[in-house]
Amino acid sequence: MRQFFRSIAVLSLLFLVAESRADDLDDFIRKQMQKRHVPGLSIAIIQDGKIVKAKGYGFIDKTGSTPVTPSTLFQAGSISKSVAAVGALHLTEEGKLSLDEDVNIKLKAWKVPENEFTKDKKVTLRGLLSHTTGLTVHGFPGYEVGTPIPTVVQILDGSPPANTPSVRVDFVPGTRWRYSGGGYTVMQQLMLDVTGTPFPEFMQTTVLGPLNMLESTYQQPLPADKAKVTATGHYGDRTMVKGRWHIYPEMAAAGLWTTPSDLARFAMGIQNAFAGKPGSVLSKQMTQQMLTDQKDKDGLGVFLEGEGNTMRFGHNGRDEGFDALLTAGAETGQGVAIMINANDNSRMMGQIVEEVAKAYHWAGYKSAVPTKRVAIPVTSKTLTAYEGRYELYNNRMIAFEATKDRLFSLVDGFEDEEFVPETPTRFASADRDIYLTFSPNAKGEVTELVWKNGKEERKIPRIGPSSMQLSRHQTLTQTAHAKLKRR
Repeated sequence: MRQFFRSIAVLSLLFLVAESRADDLDDFIRKQMQKRHVPGLSIAIIQDGKIVKAKGYGFIDKTGSTPVTPSTLFQAGSISKSVAAVGALHLTEEGKLSLDEDVNIKLKAWKVPENEFTKDKKVTLRGLLSHTTGLTVHGFPGYEVGTPIPTVVQILDGSPPANTPSVRVDFVPGTRWRYSGGGYTVMQQLMLDVTGTPFPEFMQTTVLGPLNMLESTYQQPLPADKAKVTATGHYGDRTMVKGRWHIYPEMAAAGLWTTPSDLARFAMGIQNAFAGKPGSVLSKQMTQQMLTDQKDKDGLGVFLEGEGNTMRFGHNGRDEGFDALLTAGAETGQGVAIMINANDNSRMMGQIVEEVAKAYHWAGYKSAVPTKRVAIPVTSKTLTAYEGRYELYNNRMIAFEATKDRLFSLVDGFEDEEFVPETPTRFASADRDIYLTFSPNAKGEVTELVWKNGKEERKIPRIGPSSMQLSRHQTLTQTAHAKLKRR
């Protein structure tokens, strides 16, 4: 009996620890969303080969009328490529495609135009999957609801009503890496030509269904029953996408509608196949090829991080108004999928991944800042002098704004990274190894700062005031003019 009660006590303690961990993670996610003005977020976490958390936060749009649930559909953006890659690799295992033959042998409705770059080296499926074919067109903006939608052949040729240039080879295939959504659109046509089955139907039967991704679809536009359970996209300034979302006939590259739970099931399918478990869509040998670096840490449809038993695979995604992230350990039985109904250029989703890794004790993730930052008081006049836009890299700006006794970097007009004053001129990032050092002149003006990121240290020039400073100046000017008019 004593052993029984001891076991109950241990189980209760474990439950309380798990509940506390979940509460802390929930609080972190909500704070990040609030800071970044993200209307809705959905997450699924894999631990020990199972989904241990699937939760929605916020709302399907900024009006706040309908909550996000784990079943709310989001656009996956370029994560569509990873899922589509499994379909193409399955066809390879069936002998209908070959990783290393000229794709023009099997293409029927359209062929890759030959030119001086393809004289000796041809475009192959391996090259399409690993972005090494030399094909153009990085990504696709999609099409507004209600506007003409081009065929895949029209997209590949850049013919109206396509809104992107033609997909063509402009360097020798295999010689270097360059991201190409155009290449995956060639792959979509290739898969259609060899199966004779519409791409959404083929993917449903071959990949989505077998992996139990039952809420997912490549159908473009969405059927009415699916359209009822979607989030609405929001741009970087948080205005809503006209028509709620865009239509993507470039399905393999950007057309998947899904949930984080379904993406987690996809990742677990890859993990199971990599381990050689029966019932997988791909064989162990093919999955090993998929997770082998082809060039620049790019596998076949996924990007790779880490080494050995902590190697991770995954992909990011962006469509108009939607961002997504998937990362999972090849051998660890861990992973996370995050989807938001906004285009957000901050570090938010990466920070959430780090917080998940910390909460669930994932190997291979380490906190960049081991100690808590201690702030000293700094006058508002001093902080204001540091505000403005700085040129971090060539034509890439970073802006800083003062809030209370802190500096914050701004991304898309919203707060992103917090910098804590360690001295009146030196500020440290609150969560990673980055430091800012300002050197005001005799008049208190700042023309540059020293940016230190790990071992990298360099001066970056101040370009001018931030948009918020300009807005404040405009408000003060308008107020002054209004007072003059009243007089």
